[in-house]
Amino acid sequence: MAAEKTLNDLFEDTLKDIYYAERKILKALPKMKRAAQSDTLKAAFEKHHGETQDQIERLQQVFELMGLSPRGKTCDAIEGILSEGEDIIEEFKGSPALDAGLISSAQAVEHYEMTRYGTLKRWATELGMDEAATLLDATLDEERKTDADLNQLAERSVNAAAQG
Repeated sequence: MAAEKTLNDLFEDTLKDIYYAERKILKALPKMKRAAQSDTLKAAFEKHHGETQDQIERLQQVFELMGLSPRGKTCDAIEGILSEGEDIIEEFKGSPALDAGLISSAQAVEHYEMTRYGTLKRWATELGMDEAATLLDATLDEERKTDADLNQLAERSVNAAAQG
């Protein structure tokens, strides 16, 4: 009989999931930046690229705190979300609605990340991994701020421009 899985096992598995996701996001952001029409949106993607590098480093620190080598596990959810983003780039290229579509794709990514980091932070706290919880909380705050910034950008200019 297989050994029972614990919250610690689930934490480790989810950590590998988000590590994989962040590395995929890091590769997708330059493509999203190139596709964006608004300079403000291009700048937002550039800023988030730098933050994503920092977030990957924090995840590596969490792995180290657990005595593990950083390793990803294929995340089907992020693969699907990023694939939908690529579809929007192809289907709306040159259209006034492209940037609104890019923001919607980016927010789908942010919301996925917020669910993962919120859960990981809670589990780290429950497992007594206070340092890991602090690292995960820093990233959760960045993801929330990025989501809010994208929302503001959509409301201030992008959605109105998308109406043609």
